[in-house]
Amino acid sequence: MSQIPEDVVPAAGENELVQRTALGVLFTLSFSHLLNDTMQSLIPAMYPVMKQSFDLTFTQIGLITLTYQMTASLLQPLVGFYTDRHPKPYSLSVGMAFTLLGLVWLSRAGNLTELLCSAALVGAGSSVFHPEASRVAHMAAGGKHGFAQSLFQVGGNTGSSLGPLLAAWIIVPHGQKSLAWFSLLALLGIVVLAQVGGWYARNRHQMKPKAKPVHSSGEALPRGRVRISLAILMLLIVSKYFYLISLTNYYTFYLIHHFDVSVRASQVYLFVFLFAVAAGTILGGPLGDRFGRKIVIWVSILGVAPFTILLPHVGLTGTAILTVVIGLVLASAFSAILVFAQDLMPGNVGMVAGLFFGFAFGVSGVASAALGKLADMTSIEFVFNVCGYLPLLGLFAAFLPNLGKHPRAK
Repeated sequence: MSQIPEDVVPAAGENELVQRTALGVLFTLSFSHLLNDTMQSLIPAMYPVMKQSFDLTFTQIGLITLTYQMTASLLQPLVGFYTDRHPKPYSLSVGMAFTLLGLVWLSRAGNLTELLCSAALVGAGSSVFHPEASRVAHMAAGGKHGFAQSLFQVGGNTGSSLGPLLAAWIIVPHGQKSLAWFSLLALLGIVVLAQVGGWYARNRHQMKPKAKPVHSSGEALPRGRVRISLAILMLLIVSKYFYLISLTNYYTFYLIHHFDVSVRASQVYLFVFLFAVAAGTILGGPLGDRFGRKIVIWVSILGVAPFTILLPHVGLTGTAILTVVIGLVLASAFSAILVFAQDLMPGNVGMVAGLFFGFAFGVSGVASAALGKLADMTSIEFVFNVCGYLPLLGLFAAFLPNLGKHPRAK
């Protein structure tokens, strides 16, 4: 892959090569994200099997997710902060190796403690992968950062949607030990990410120096306004991921309990929802590049509220249709939120990615534990009724600044 300094304008024949190379890196990152999140999604997809095999309560199931998500949550910002200052191109392969070890252990786990420890290893793999891969996507974006993050994210969400299907086809009929076969995906990921690491090492010069975020009026944003804006973005993350976890982790139980569907059928319904999430992900970044990220954030969070509030009051067919709409609309938010935050803190791409991926993982873990406890205390139907109102927090997006484009670094 050719190395072209940022301040050099390539000749006509070279420009096509540069664009093709960048897209190749982005598609490779998206594919590796698919592998990573396919393996991670096997954990919640296995919950019905684990619940039966280990006689787990909803609270204990929530604890497994909490352990996995909090491991990733606490470590990701630290990884991003460190690698912003000390880039480690081949750390992506190391992160995938942690995931491999976690999967093998999970396939052999014999009690709740081992389930928690193996889930923590998978979480550690995520803590390395997400901030570093997001940084490389930023490097390869060619200025279209929303598009790059969406393409990166769609791989992950597609992988997440495959977990329930793989669980239904392989793990449910063949049991927990069949999970070990998925370590082959981790080995493939290590090889692929080693190639990405080589490109990363050769193109580190593409990371721009720090600049200040700029309001659409042309004035630099005060530090206090930046902090308030970051707090609002985190509140929106809370809204988005508390609701997503209610579906990702408990939708199968809701369908089994409320509509008396089979475990295998519930996994197919979950796949349909998660595939809609994957499809919706690709929209947020390009729309944000074209129309502004604030409007995308506003529509994707608040705009989904009528559908989430209606969901617990319709039949099985209506539930399936509404979850598709919810997945398509809500999924567009994260890429827009992440790039908006990176625009607020230019020069800290890895730290911001780690912070927001980590915060999303942490919120997901807390949400899983809290909603599991709430389901044990009340009912799974009550959980879905309460969570339906969370997207109303999207009203706070009105207080985000209208960002302009900060000047190119000289």
